[in-house]
Amino acid sequence: MGGKRQYPGIRTGSDSTIEIDFRYRGERCRERLKFEPTPANLKRAAQHRAAVLDAIARGVFDYAATFPGSKNAARFTPAPLAAGLTLKKYIEAWIDSKAQTIKASTADGYRKAIKGRIVPDLGDILLVDLKRGNVRKMCEGITASNKRISNILSVLRAALTDAVDDEILEHNCIREWTFARNEPPKEDDDIDPFTRDEQVAILAALPEQGRNLAQTALWTGLRTSELIALQWNDIDLTRGEATIRRATTTAAKGRAEKTKTRSSKRTVKLLAPAREALEAQKAHTFLAGKHVFHNPRTDEPWQGDGPIRKTLWEPALKRAGVRYRYPYQTRHTYASMMLSAGEHPMWVAKQMGHADWSMIRRRYGKFMADAAPEAGNKAEALFDSAAGNQTPNRKTG
Repeated sequence: MGGKRQYPGIRTGSDSTIEIDFRYRGERCRERLKFEPTPANLKRAAQHRAAVLDAIARGVFDYAATFPGSKNAARFTPAPLAAGLTLKKYIEAWIDSKAQTIKASTADGYRKAIKGRIVPDLGDILLVDLKRGNVRKMCEGITASNKRISNILSVLRAALTDAVDDEILEHNCIREWTFARNEPPKEDDDIDPFTRDEQVAILAALPEQGRNLAQTALWTGLRTSELIALQWNDIDLTRGEATIRRATTTAAKGRAEKTKTRSSKRTVKLLAPAREALEAQKAHTFLAGKHVFHNPRTDEPWQGDGPIRKTLWEPALKRAGVRYRYPYQTRHTYASMMLSAGEHPMWVAKQMGHADWSMIRRRYGKFMADAAPEAGNKAEALFDSAAGNQTPNRKTG
């Protein structure tokens, strides 16, 4: 039997061309060589294809140089800015630039994801060679929760999107891609409010300025960052209101920034315990004319939640004999108190700076049952009466 010898990835294209088939950067490529498909030229084409595969494997393949004039060349040739650029070099420069336009706390979170996971796992890969498979492998090696993985991916996705917008990359390999592993449902959440007795003990264990801060936190539900950014011109004790305009975090080094979300900018009703605490605080900082709460050790405004936790909160809980929970639990305590007392969930949501009450329902729903132990009784009485006491399964005299 005669015939031409067959070579993998090689076939006759036409009477005057030979087509070679290979994969590059995850895509199938076909190129035609201007060789008559004779046995000798088919062998020559096979050797050419082998050289292409070897160059790809060694990371030195130059599409435009190997196939000049190919329509694929422009698609696979790196933009000048991306040539030789590793992900590490790009993303570190990216976050330095991005930090100028985002909140300091957000930039701090981005840097942790970049330095802690993205650079160690992916940093040595050329930006143009980064594939979804590389990112998937990184995610598979992360033992943290799906939420943490999602946060890391969001940083990488944002960086790659900017690279595309800046014409450094042709496409973002994880543009609409996510990763999640099966996780068992959480047995408990992180909501662990302070009981009435614990609140009394904590307040008694704090010096006066610390007591005023903690009491305001417990009875307004403000985030710690919002609480320490409060200024006296935000407070209207006559109307019983506080306007929340800004937040101060440790990452911002004491500099006030915008609130966490648009809905976080709000007016909060000051309940009596909060008004009492703020009235007491006037003696300490009102004449200074700006920030409501100061660090009593320095008589300067707090620089973030870190100093509060270390110098004020932790010692107070030890003295009070109260099991430790971080200061943010004062916010959870406020929500649980309001809902358990029967306050409307939408009002609680607005007080806490949520756009709607879905977060309240999802996170604090277990406290809402306590708010209305008689729920349903009115409807039962009304419709029972309308039915002439002929409710099914009810015994009649």
